[in-house]
Parts: sequence; C-alpha cells; structure tokens
Amino acid sequence: MLGVCKSGRNEVKMQSQVTVGSMFAGIGGICLSFKQNGCKLVWANEIDKYACKTYRLNFGDEYLIEGDIRKIDANSIPKFDILTAGFPCQTFSLVGLLQGFNDPRGNLFFETARVINSIKPRVVFLENVANLVKHDEGRTFEVILNTLESLGYHTVYKVMNAKEYGNIPQQRNRIYIVAFKFKKDLNKFTFPDEIPLTQTAFDLFDKDKKNAKYYMDGHRMWNRMMEYMTDRNRVYRFTDWGLSRGMEGICPTLLAAMGSRFERIPFFYDNYSVRLMTPRECARLQGFPEEYRLPEENEKQVYKQIGNSVCVPVVDRIVKQILKSLE
Repeated sequence: MLGVCKSGRNEVKMQSQVTVGSMFAGIGGICLSFKQNGCKLVWANEIDKYACKTYRLNFGDEYLIEGDIRKIDANSIPKFDILTAGFPCQTFSLVGLLQGFNDPRGNLFFETARVINSIKPRVVFLENVANLVKHDEGRTFEVILNTLESLGYHTVYKVMNAKEYGNIPQQRNRIYIVAFKFKKDLNKFTFPDEIPLTQTAFDLFDKDKKNAKYYMDGHRMWNRMMEYMTDRNRVYRFTDWGLSRGMEGICPTLLAAMGSRFERIPFFYDNYSVRLMTPRECARLQGFPEEYRLPEENEKQVYKQIGNSVCVPVVDRIVKQILKSLE
C-alpha cells in the first residue's frame, strides 16, 4: 500500500513497512535480511546472553527480549506481519544426537506454534538443518507440516545450499519453510533459482599475517596434517572421524562446535603457514557484511554464534520473494 507525503513542492512515496518478529533470533542473521529489505523489526527473543550481546551491538536494545521463550506470555508479544524462527537444530542435525522431539530443544518448535497461534502473522519463515526432512523417517517433519496446517497455514519448503543459492563458497545445506496465512500469497511465491558461484573461500580470507594464536604449527597432529594436506586450494578441519578436506575452494559447513573445540574451526594454508579461519572470515562465509560488528572478547562464543547463524545472502533472496508475494 502506498501513501503520499507532501512537503512543499516535493512528494515522497512511502510504502507502509512490513513488520517482523523473530524467535530464536541468535545474532540476527535472519533479522538482518529482513531489515536490509526495508522491513521493520518490532520484537525478537533470544535466550543466549552472548548472542544477545552481539545482537544488541548491531540492532540496539529497543525490542530484543532476552530470556526463555517458554516463560514469555504470548499475549505480551506485539502483533507483526511476519514471524521468523530458526528454532534449535542440534537435535535434528546429523552431527548432533538426532533426538528430535525427544530432546527439550526439539520441543521448542511447539513454542513457535504457540506464538503463531497467538499472533496469527501473515507469513511464517522457518529455517533448520536439511536433515530435518529425513529425521525419524520423515515423521518429525510431517508433525511440523501438520501443525502448521492445523493453525491454518499453507506451506512450501525447499532445501538450499549456500554455494548454489547465495554465491557463498560454503557447503551449507539448510531447509527453508515458508507458511502463508492466505492462499493468494502462496500462489504468488516462488523460491529463488540457483545462481553461479563466482568466488572461492580463499577470496574471502585475509592476506596479512595473523596473530600467532591462529597458526597450527606444533599441533599434536602436525605430521599427519602435512601428509594429508597436499592440496593448498582446499579448506580442512578435524571431525569426529579424523582429518577431512572440503571441496576445492569451498569451505566445509561452519558449525556451532567451533566454539567448543578450536580443532572444529576450519583451517587452510595462508602465505605463512597453516592457520585457523578468524571469526571475521567465518562471518564473511555466512555472508555478513563487513560493517556487522563482532564482540572483541570471548572469541569462542563468537565462533559458536556464527556457526549457529544463517547464510545471510540465501535468506535475503528468499525474503525478497516473500515480500513480492505480499505486494
């Protein structure tokens, strides 16, 4: 809807802003995508105090509610047009325990349903690990779709990889679910098409020498690393099964586990030796802009936050399609 604001001889067209509320907001990767597309953020919730600090650094403290969503009265949440929820994915992930709804974190999806039922937003946007589709032989995903349907929503979903849909050189498969309250909006929506990947991970790495703490010289597995790391055009990391390499020029999936063990942080050959990716380089590989601020202290938490976040350019392209469907 367009309105006209007259000021002297000038006429300025103003499009009424789409309002957004965010559950499990993390450091605001999804929020950032909506904000970049002209939407107004009116409410967000996150339980992790460290993630909240990073969120406030970039979005301020006007509407963020820090705390457990299970303790928040849905009647206290303001109305908005779009609800986003990157509900906890560790319980559905292949690298997690695969407990799904048997884990309290998995049950947080039903908190999302509770808020949907109260707010009744026009659109619901959900993000999770790709394995959600296959978890428990598809039964977990079926419960999610059936719940959204019972709330009166029409749902579409797609698994999308950052390197195929965001021009981001990271192997990151995620499922994106978009649920519309009105069928007419759904009929106008399509997920974005694949786009060419025009850069490698090495294009996003700094060329200057970094602090000595990032270099892996003298690592207990150094000899094994030297035997295995024969290709300098690849990014490497340790997994539960040993040393692994990514595809040529592509970073392996960034994980929250980067914050618990430094060996989970991907590493590569720079011009000086073998070194870990820095937090800023990890943020670039999630598509965060350079002006996005990262806390300088507690680096482990920053790694965890980035691994828990979304690939911003992929979300940005989906957001554009959502907003087109609402015109």
